[in-house]
Amino acid sequence: MSTLTIYSENDASQALWHSQDAEAIREQLNAAGVRFERWEANQPLGEAPTPETVLTAYQHEIEKLVAEKNYQSWDVISMRASHPEKAALREKFLAEHTHGEDEVRFFVEGAGLFCLHLNGKVYQVLCEKNDLISVPAGTPHWFDMGSQPNFTAIRIFDNPEGWVAKFTGNPIADTYPRID
Repeated sequence: MSTLTIYSENDASQALWHSQDAEAIREQLNAAGVRFERWEANQPLGEAPTPETVLTAYQHEIEKLVAEKNYQSWDVISMRASHPEKAALREKFLAEHTHGEDEVRFFVEGAGLFCLHLNGKVYQVLCEKNDLISVPAGTPHWFDMGSQPNFTAIRIFDNPEGWVAKFTGNPIADTYPRID
């Protein structure tokens, strides 16, 4: 179930706000300038769908977002616990960083934890199946896929080259909860 937990940027020991209600999550994130939506496929995906099947099933939603935000490309990425570089990839994105463009992710299956450092707070968003999150360009954040990753997501870009991580050097990510 999708979850949002908000902490003070100075205290990871006690949540200021917590909910698993998608509408309440959307409202909190919208107020912070972060897009959060729930999407539904317009056709069954079946077992082990190909990237083409995934994109076809969500093309109606992608087209709406592209028309509104003028994104230029999209793809499908999957990460599994069997990936030989899972530990290195996890570690890379656990450090606080920014991007020169929005980081738009839609979770087709599985889950991932986006942690956003905004307005003196840390917003931890556990995104799961059917969740879309758009982290605005320049927003300090980190991402945890867990030690045993298992997700498929659609990535949507203005420019894939703009999605290079710029690490802030702030160790804040080390003090907040992670996925087991």
